[in-house]
Amino acid sequence: MEHILNQYESVSNTEVKTWFKVGETSDFPENSGACIKYKTKQIAVFNFTRTGKWYASQNLCPHKMEMVLSLGMIGDKEGVPKVACPLHKKNFSLEDGSNLAGEDLKIAVYPIKIENENVYIGFED
Repeated sequence: MEHILNQYESVSNTEVKTWFKVGETSDFPENSGACIKYKTKQIAVFNFTRTGKWYASQNLCPHKMEMVLSLGMIGDKEGVPKVACPLHKKNFSLEDGSNLAGEDLKIAVYPIKIENENVYIGFED
């Protein structure tokens, strides 16, 4: 399973080579997550309407190695937007992927943009 985890690395806006269209804004539930597939990756997409922002991260939980993060609850911890894994409730920042409990586990995050009601995620490849 480590080889699956190793394919996920955070991407910054400046590193984006491909903006991949994942759907229209109406395709995604409000204040919740959904999963899309990009090549061999499963990506969780979060429409955080309470803050008016969108986020994308790996769908793979780095603790239990299950594709479940898109099913997690979103919220904030001390002002940081986060997703809680539905299996063990570990909280990950949707901004930088860090574990909000200070543990080594982290998740990859990806830039997201909305243009003409279309949702795009940025990838390096």
